[in-house]
Amino acid sequence: MSEPFMDLSFELLAGDFERAGEASSKIKKTLQQIGVSADIVRRVAIGTYEGEMNVIIHSYGGTAKAHIYPEYTVIVLEDAGPGIADIELAVQEGYSTAPDYVRDLGFGAGMGLPNMKSCSDCFEIASKSGAGTKITMRFAHKKA
Repeated sequence: MSEPFMDLSFELLAGDFERAGEASSKIKKTLQQIGVSADIVRRVAIGTYEGEMNVIIHSYGGTAKAHIYPEYTVIVLEDAGPGIADIELAVQEGYSTAPDYVRDLGFGAGMGLPNMKSCSDCFEIASKSGAGTKITMRFAHKKA
């Protein structure tokens, strides 16, 4: 793998709904500025936003990083949360462990991980109970 020509990194704070979406918005603008197609930019923005929300809702804080290569973008979300007990269950549409106050805000419908998976070309989750979660998504800039 070659070196990315641009790296972006954002700190995500647990429960910080006011800043939710800032990382995905800045990544979106960067990809638009370098000429990535609107369809790909939309998919990256959706996947990143869903990841941001998962970190903000379910963890004790974490990071969102974008590694931008000429041919693709890799988004890495890492958190210091409690981890995901059952990944297979967590990626099913509609499954959610979001608390009631998050649902009252209009989030936590159980579509975050399914949306990240469907938007990306490659989707990986590594999680360990009590040790946090790492999600990696890869988006090709051109469709094969």
